[in-house]
Amino acid sequence: MTTLWWAIAAVCAGCYALKLAGLAAPRRVLDHPVVSRFAELVPVALLAALIAVQVFTAEGGLSADPARTAGLGAAVVALLLRAPFLVVLAAAAGTTALVRIFLG
Repeated sequence: MTTLWWAIAAVCAGCYALKLAGLAAPRRVLDHPVVSRFAELVPVALLAALIAVQVFTAEGGLSADPARTAGLGAAVVALLLRAPFLVVLAAAAGTTALVRIFLG
């Protein structure tokens, strides 16, 4: 248990150091086009990875849950139709719930 707390403390310190490094970075570094493009794309890539992990894995392995997949599909369709964020969430949640009701 002690090792776990040391790991948590180390991760906290690392996160703080990373945040401090970002705040201490000179303006010319932040204004560089490569850094700017990286800062725009990384959050999107991380969110996509989190969604993929949540939708297509269960209990440490790959899973093909039809309800989650249908909910993701509904969200994609709503996004393609340029629906507002809350509508996208409602479409995904509603579709997932309906599939779970009808498929068990």
